[in-house]
Amino acid sequence: MTVRVVVADDQALVRTGFRMILTAGGADVVAEAATGAEAVDAVRRTKPDVVLMDVRMPELDGLEATRRILTGTAAAPRIIILTTFDLDQYVYAALAAGASGFLLKDVTPEHLVAAVRMVQDGDALLAPAITRRLVRRFARPDPQTATLHRDLATLTRRETEVLRLLAGGLSNAELAAVLHLSEATVKTHVARILAKLNLRDRVQAVVVAYETGLVSPGSPED
Repeated sequence: MTVRVVVADDQALVRTGFRMILTAGGADVVAEAATGAEAVDAVRRTKPDVVLMDVRMPELDGLEATRRILTGTAAAPRIIILTTFDLDQYVYAALAAGASGFLLKDVTPEHLVAAVRMVQDGDALLAPAITRRLVRRFARPDPQTATLHRDLATLTRRETEVLRLLAGGLSNAELAAVLHLSEATVKTHVARILAKLNLRDRVQAVVVAYETGLVSPGSPED
């Protein structure tokens, strides 16, 4: 199945380059957008699978555009945030809002195509070291986080353990090795955690683990 993509960036050269790369990789770029407002409108019109969203755009930035796209619909596309540097508070906020990951704009063509395919398949674009560094830099314990669809008390003891290790950046294979479980069982635990906490993917799970205080900077899992 061909993946349908919207490319949102205020630089025409970036949009054109990404369109060429994605088209050559077999994707269908169904729309381009130069502002956040145009991105929201393009998503509503074309119903893409994936959105490449520049985090800083005029009129409406990528963060607010992400929030509007992901609010109120179960069929929302996966959003990959585009940024020029990884330690960006806007990127962190977008991940917390439900974006499936982020890419630096100097990404290689092969990595760009692979990233789009990955999030289309429902995986989070999670580079553990970078994501943990980003979350560690900007996450702060938030008392409201645990009450707004984030009630960790609904998790079993095993699920809480999985979430804590997940926040440490472990892959399913690494989780399985540490917990002496099969990868299939680990995937089931992760799926249940996401469902119970009303999260879209593993990236949000990392954010929630920090914001609820389950994991804190400097802890063994960090």
